[in-house]
Amino acid sequence: MGSDVATEIERWLGAVDVHPERAPDWLRPLVGAAADIRPEALSHNDLPATTAGARQAAVLVLFGEGPDGPDVLLQQRAGGLRNHAGQPSFPGGGREDGDRGPVQTALREAVEETGLDPAGVTPLTTLPRLFIPPSGFQVTAVLAHWHRPSTVTAVDVGETARVARVPLRELADPDNRLTVELSRWVGPAFDVAGMLVWGFTGEVVAALLRLGGWERPWDAAPRWSLDEARERAEAGHPG
Repeated sequence: MGSDVATEIERWLGAVDVHPERAPDWLRPLVGAAADIRPEALSHNDLPATTAGARQAAVLVLFGEGPDGPDVLLQQRAGGLRNHAGQPSFPGGGREDGDRGPVQTALREAVEETGLDPAGVTPLTTLPRLFIPPSGFQVTAVLAHWHRPSTVTAVDVGETARVARVPLRELADPDNRLTVELSRWVGPAFDVAGMLVWGFTGEVVAALLRLGGWERPWDAAPRWSLDEARERAEAGHPG
């Protein structure tokens, strides 16, 4: 990361990393609920008893207000990556020396991956850390409000295939929701914007819809294999 970007993030963060009091009215129920949330509420799968030695990472869950209502920023990882290739995710990555905490890690990575202007982002709160076995990271999700949106794009196509602002109403649409299973893992998925959002990101999105009061009733009983669900998304959601 360039020194100018690092300096801007450091200047903007100031002495306090999160500002829950700055949440807009429509985000306050979620921010309030996040204060007492437990890891078990974010993942219905078995959580490890210990994560000693796990590498630390953070992701930016960035909520904005677009032409189609409230939305969240997602990206699709490049297909050639070692971990989670081609999988949609929140912007983010591993902690680097000099990061003061998960907020700075999440912002730094988001700037590097999407080119967003960090001065337009207000961090609101953090969620409990979750361990991601495939990559060996312990991940902290940073909830934030995009009070002054900026242009975003896939800065490095070797890491990011595309970036999209996905409306919450599309994520909450029962027709876009699936239950996906892969080996022993079973969890929520979302067929939106030509992407299948699943895994850690899908679990966090599902929890946030519920906690924020945006969830709509949907049929979680049918289970789709990961391959079937991906084919559905790639086919343009035929049902």
